[in-house]
Amino acid sequence: MTTQIQNAEAFAALHVKGQPVVLFNIWDAGSARVVSEAGATAIATGSAPVAMAQGYADGQHIPLEEALANAARIVRAVDVPVSLDFEGAYATDAEGIKANVTRALDTGVVGFNFEDQVIGSSDLHPVEVQATRVKAMRMACEDAGIPAFINARTDLFLKAAPEDHSEAMLDEAIARAKAYAEAGASGFFAPALKDEVMIANLCAAVELPVNIIALPDTPENSRLAELGVARISYGPVPYKKMTAWLGDQAKQALESLS
Repeated sequence: MTTQIQNAEAFAALHVKGQPVVLFNIWDAGSARVVSEAGATAIATGSAPVAMAQGYADGQHIPLEEALANAARIVRAVDVPVSLDFEGAYATDAEGIKANVTRALDTGVVGFNFEDQVIGSSDLHPVEVQATRVKAMRMACEDAGIPAFINARTDLFLKAAPEDHSEAMLDEAIARAKAYAEAGASGFFAPALKDEVMIANLCAAVELPVNIIALPDTPENSRLAELGVARISYGPVPYKKMTAWLGDQAKQALESLS
């Protein structure tokens, strides 16, 4: 039986610049099993689909206990590494982060998405504050003896329209990536970044494996690989497509005798 440590090591090894791991995000044990059986080498939750599937809005509105119980069911359902979108770790201070990460690791997950936005706000944590938070997460993983993959996410680009993405923003993202790396991050996630030149420059400037989300108008996966991306995720896209299909099918069935 594969141990949690072995899963963590295997998951980290999947992140190779130019040969990205594809993570087709899921929301519960059933969807995890479907994606695993499709050939996925790892499973990753998305905070938005997990919340929406349980009737909550995104942004840590799903209670921590429910989120962790869901993660535990996912881990039990598949035989591949599982990464948890942990948003802001449900805490602002280092001790709270460490406590919650310890609880999350008890579910069997081996990776975390950890974002730098202030939950419930349009602001980002200052880089030095978020670096301290990343360090707390890493310390919790070390204390548990699990070399978990910390995918440090910046919401810089997500909070601005694509036409407003600038070189100054890219410079700040690079600075954040370097600070998070020094604090113990394993990867760097820049959701909503779509410009090929900026993606390539980010991958070249940052030692960490870079994660890009496959949103509409994002370069094709093969092109992202050429640009140096090491991880491609899908966020809420699979869930939204699935629920759109479900609603359409339900409508057809309900109107079938009209």
